[in-house]
Amino acid sequence: MQGLAVVLFPVLLMLFALAMERVECRLRRLTVREQEVQEFLDQASHAEVATLAEEGLPRALARFHRRRKRGGVDAEDEPPLSTQRAS
Repeated sequence: MQGLAVVLFPVLLMLFALAMERVECRLRRLTVREQEVQEFLDQASHAEVATLAEEGLPRALARFHRRRKRGGVDAEDEPPLSTQRAS
């Protein structure tokens, strides 16, 4: 029984390390620089802040960058009707 544990433990440890490496790579792609967050908070529109609250920072930043590329507000950047009625 101890022989089996001696053989399986290193294999299981390596598999766990490989799985954690994959998780770490995914988390590394989701990180956002502090400068991007500060710029977003300074210049975000109402629709982008609503997206931040509903869908999270990565999607809100994507919407923010799209608006800045286009140079204006699109119909897509308008807040949803439920948000407009609440205001």
